[in-house]
Order: sequence, then C-alpha cells, then structure tokens
Amino acid sequence: MRLSIRTLFAAAAVAVLSAGAARAASLTDSLQKGTPQLKSAGQLAFGPEGILFISDPLAANVVAVGTGDTKPGPKEAPRVEKLNDKIASMLGTTGEGILINDLKVNPASGNIYLSVSRGKGPDAAPVIFKLTRDNKLAEFPLKDVPFSQVSLPAANTTPNKRGNELESITGMAFVKDKLIVAGLATEQWASRLRIIPFPFKEADKGAGIEIFHGNHNALETRAPVRTFTPYDIAGQSNILAAYTCTPLVKIPLDDLKPDAKVKGVTIAELGNMNKPLAMIPYTKDGKDYILMANSARGVMKIPTEGFAKAEPITARVGGIAGPKYETIKDLKGVVQLDKLDDAQAVILVQKESKSLDLETIPLP
Repeated sequence: MRLSIRTLFAAAAVAVLSAGAARAASLTDSLQKGTPQLKSAGQLAFGPEGILFISDPLAANVVAVGTGDTKPGPKEAPRVEKLNDKIASMLGTTGEGILINDLKVNPASGNIYLSVSRGKGPDAAPVIFKLTRDNKLAEFPLKDVPFSQVSLPAANTTPNKRGNELESITGMAFVKDKLIVAGLATEQWASRLRIIPFPFKEADKGAGIEIFHGNHNALETRAPVRTFTPYDIAGQSNILAAYTCTPLVKIPLDDLKPDAKVKGVTIAELGNMNKPLAMIPYTKDGKDYILMANSARGVMKIPTEGFAKAEPITARVGGIAGPKYETIKDLKGVVQLDKLDDAQAVILVQKESKSLDLETIPLP
C-alpha cells in the first residue's frame, strides 16, 4: 500500500510539474493586461497561440496582442462586398475616409484581421477589425488586452517624398520564436531586416541590406523591402523579398546579425514600373509556388523549383529575367492577399467603383 501511495504522489507531482511547464511555455504568459497606445496601425503578422503583431510605423514600435482567438471556426469562405464602406459606416465616416493597410488570417482560427486608418495622414486613428469566416465583422478593441511592445532603434519615421508613406516598417513575419521586421532606418545602409526574439525584450538596429537592381543597373542600400515571406531554398532558411520595379531577392536568415552588412542575391527581375503588395508561399499538386499581388503587373504565380539554381543577376536587365512566372488573368485589382488554408486564399479587390471587396479564391 505504501508503495502505491508513494507512486500516486510521484505521479501527481509529475503531473503538476508538467502542467506548470506547459503554463510556463505559453507565449501569452509574457503579455501584461493593459491598453497599448498606437499612433498608427500598419503591417500585421500572426504568431502561435493567436498572438497578433501590429506594427506602429509612426512610433516605430511593434505591439504583440493576445487575441484569445485560438479555436477554429466555421469552414465557410468569407466574402464581403464593399468592405471599406461597411468598415467606414461602423467608424462614422465614408469608404474614402479610411485606409485598409493590411490583412492577415489568424492560422489558429481562420478569422481575418485588418489594420485600418480612420482618416489619412499622421492624425489618422488606428483601428483593428476582425472578420470571422461566416462574415461577421466587428472592431477588435485594444482596451484591457494582454500585450507587450518593442521599439525599433534608429527607425526612419519620416514619410517618403513619393507618396507620403511611412516606411519604418514595411513587412513582418513570425518564424519559430522570432519576429522578422523589414523597413528603413536612419543609418547609411537604410534598408533593414531585424530579427526580434519573442517574448520581447529589446530590438537591435538589425542588418543593413544591399541588393543589385537589374532594371536600375545599380547596387541599392536604401530601397525598402516591399513585401517578403520566409522560405527554405535547398534546405537553407531564407527571406524571399520583393522590391519596387520588381527585383526578387533571397537573403539567408543566418546572415541577419545585428549591424551586419548583408548582400542579398537577386534571382529574378519581374518587371519595372511596379510595386509588389503582398506574397504568400503555397503548395499545389506537389509543387511549391509564390503568389504575389502587384500594383501594375497583376497577380503572379511563381514556381519556386528553379530558385536554388537561379543565376544571380549582377548586370543590367532591360525587362524580365530569372525564373518564369504566370500572370493569373482572372485576378484583377488585387491589393491584399493572404493564405486562408492549404487550398484557398483571401484577397482584397479594388473595384472600378473604388469599393474594396473581400473574396475567397482557390489557390491557382
């Protein structure tokens, strides 16, 4: 009997320790309840446990919020006509009085989150919205939520001269236990990629990035990454980054050390007079692709099988070079996209009427 009791006590102790370890391992334990003070809301990213990362490019901060949105919802395909008008009416303004800055799907639930500016310019109010897969739209309030934040040293918060855009943070992605942040700094090599461990402690100045731009026939260190995705090439973890006019560049993750000067490898030129807007990797029929939305060149479907052996572009390119891609002719006016599941994507489509429709499409 004594042995049985000791065994039971030992088993109970192991169970308690295991439960405690599981609790300690939760990333949301690092978050403290409060109300983050956002000056702006730009790029979004999701980590594990429904943690939403919100960039604040005006303040050069990133805020991590525990959404508590971790249970898969309905498997319906979301579709909302005139989404901008619906959001605007909830904010007491018109569709032209808001900007939808980014759209991301929470992989834990399948729900869609949007960063919105009510108004335009530095005085615009930042708002986060949540759209469930059964098309229920509501503001996601940032009052009394679990959160933490980190500031980006030496980030450039001055709007650019072309479109008055903030470029201190131009993209984010979560990989394993780290948040990767692209943007511009005030340093000489202004284009930066920062790797910020999570839970947050502090961020460094990141690595300066140099690329060769074939259409410009020049080395560039001040061009911001416009959109990127983590992607493994030949067993090596890379950032696959796209720039204006449209070089496609691979940058090994292991090279992104604090204050390093990193030379990316340009593997494709996808066409000038164009701004890449969003990109996602996916697999279909056993092959990997990148789907990329653009301002002037439609939605590109880019096979990745040639990336490992692609010759670096180091000389002037007058047009298109590198791995071939297909333009999806049925997808016009796409300004945002994200992967909904293994077979579908959600897109935000700019209509001729200036309305923005949210649609669900099969991955092409």
